[in-house]
Amino acid sequence: MRVIIVGNGLAGTIAAKTLREQDKQVEVDIFSEEKYHYYPRPNLIEFLAGHLPLEKVFAFPEEWYGKQSINVHLAQPVAKLLPDSKEVETSGGKREKFDFLLLATGSKAFIPPIKGAEKQGVFTLRTLDDAFEIMESIKDHRRVVVIGGGLLGLETARALKTRGAEVEVVEFLDRLLPRQLDVRGAELLKHQIEKMGISIRLGLASEEILGQDKVTGLRFKGGKEIDTDATVVAAGVRADIRLAQEAGLETDKGLIVNDSLQTGVPEILAAGDVIQHAGRVYGIIPASFNQARIAAHNILGHGEKYEGTIPYNTLKVVGIDLTSVGLVNPEDESYEEFRLERAEQGIYKKIVVQDGKIVGLIFLGTKKGVNEISRLISEKKNVEKWKESLLDENFDYSVV
Repeated sequence: MRVIIVGNGLAGTIAAKTLREQDKQVEVDIFSEEKYHYYPRPNLIEFLAGHLPLEKVFAFPEEWYGKQSINVHLAQPVAKLLPDSKEVETSGGKREKFDFLLLATGSKAFIPPIKGAEKQGVFTLRTLDDAFEIMESIKDHRRVVVIGGGLLGLETARALKTRGAEVEVVEFLDRLLPRQLDVRGAELLKHQIEKMGISIRLGLASEEILGQDKVTGLRFKGGKEIDTDATVVAAGVRADIRLAQEAGLETDKGLIVNDSLQTGVPEILAAGDVIQHAGRVYGIIPASFNQARIAAHNILGHGEKYEGTIPYNTLKVVGIDLTSVGLVNPEDESYEEFRLERAEQGIYKKIVVQDGKIVGLIFLGTKKGVNEISRLISEKKNVEKWKESLLDENFDYSVV
């Protein structure tokens, strides 16, 4: 049996690894647009910051793929899917037959419709080549504006600051990280970031990138302008569904799959940032990892079901611990919220409770208690009796 995987990011590589762990005989071929082997995207930030040497960016050494008998065709993107004949056509015009196909095309950086976005000095950070280009640019152009106050924008700002750039972050919403934080948590994070020398401007919608051929500044709706030598756009991503659309597979915001991660063609499965499952496009690492493994098992006929992934982010944002799990900004009164704040230490903790069960948590500036409360969420424990004291510094979680 031959399995072709389109895309060598997290989902494609983990699926290939799982296939090989489960079956020593199956033929596995990955076709990749990238000219480099798989690297976790968070490593791009550390590489950009100068904290990670190039050889450490990659998840596996080059020889690993040979030892695993995983055939990776770098810089050989698939140009067309031919579901009827069970073939793919590469950009070089060669046709390759498959028994099963896994689409793991991921997502592309989204550039909002800002006038002048094509100018020299406007970057996104999605690939290793993007990181090389940004590093080259800031050697001579020290003033950088990052458009976007999400995780990628803030982490990019931190990396550029580490490189010695003068950095401003502009965000069109009224707070940072709206998916991971509530209003108070976002205020505390903004204060901490500004103490590091990174300027944050909220409520600014970018309208035009100024300059002749090269970037010289930004203009915002309302007429406000700021000067800059370079701009990094970190305005989110969009599922890369082009191949799927052109092949007639059903798409919406992502490529639509069922609980077995199959598309409308049973021999074509999909995983990672490209997919939409039960109306949702996840775009987070834990979901891609789960989906890749389940898709690989189902290619081998194991009949596993994907039941969704609780959004779970444990990360360092500009060096500050942040954990965000589940529902953190409830919108109706059936939810209760409990908080503990130590602003002088930069610590903020919150749990969201519904019907006696924790459905969301935010921990900013500390990790103490995160694992214990995450366990209570995953086990759906009733915490009614302890809900008001769960965030106390010395709470004994063994009693729950």
